[in-house]
Amino acid sequence: MAKIAANQAFDADSFEAPVIGIAADMGVHDSGLHGHGRHQLLFAAAGCMSIELEHTLCLLPPSRAAWIPAGMMHRVQSRGVVAYRSLYFERDLPFAAPGLQVAEVNPLLREVIERMAFWPWDMAAERQASLLQVFGEELLAARSEDWRLPFPADPRLASWLDAVRRGDLPPRLNQLAARVGACERTISRIFLRDTGMSYQDWRQQWRLLKAMERLADGAGAGEVAQALEFASDSAFIAFFRQHAGVTPARYAQARGS
Repeated sequence: MAKIAANQAFDADSFEAPVIGIAADMGVHDSGLHGHGRHQLLFAAAGCMSIELEHTLCLLPPSRAAWIPAGMMHRVQSRGVVAYRSLYFERDLPFAAPGLQVAEVNPLLREVIERMAFWPWDMAAERQASLLQVFGEELLAARSEDWRLPFPADPRLASWLDAVRRGDLPPRLNQLAARVGACERTISRIFLRDTGMSYQDWRQQWRLLKAMERLADGAGAGEVAQALEFASDSAFIAFFRQHAGVTPARYAQARGS
């Protein structure tokens, strides 16, 4: 059976078929830091997931798929994700990307993922071959999206980053300087060196990803604006439209929230 309980133990590396799929309805979930011997594709039709790597946070919005290469250590967190699908692929594939990728899922790719997620775990490789080829073609053709946020690696920011990973709102630059005991110029240099972004741009990207996550979880614009400390609902709506290209309401509607 491919349908499993959210808390059911599962080891994809114990199977030999080219593709192993699982399906589940998730509530609050934290996978902990782990890795697989197989490549993994994560997808959920509704709800939002976050994927944390060693120095990067990646948001996986609804109706997007994340390709996680074999051996990559990662941690997946979600709240209220429904129709969760996870596919595990043997290493030797012509379409296997070397790094983490997030791709838009069109209707055909979605149906292929759905079919694979419910395949019997003992299905013969010959029976998987034709649909696996379609999957590879559609994945290669899918439009890539970049919802990643790199973390600085400087040890002076380690304890502060732990709080950010737990959901604390990054403060303004002068407040961060006072908190970590480094001057604003030093912190600015660290962020440019380690992330390629100014601290202000990094903070704005963090707020955007958190806003997308909260909207996908069903929060309203006013609730998100207050949680992320925008001056007003209208200020948040203008910010979100500028960076995401749509209003928060349109974004939530398009994601089925």
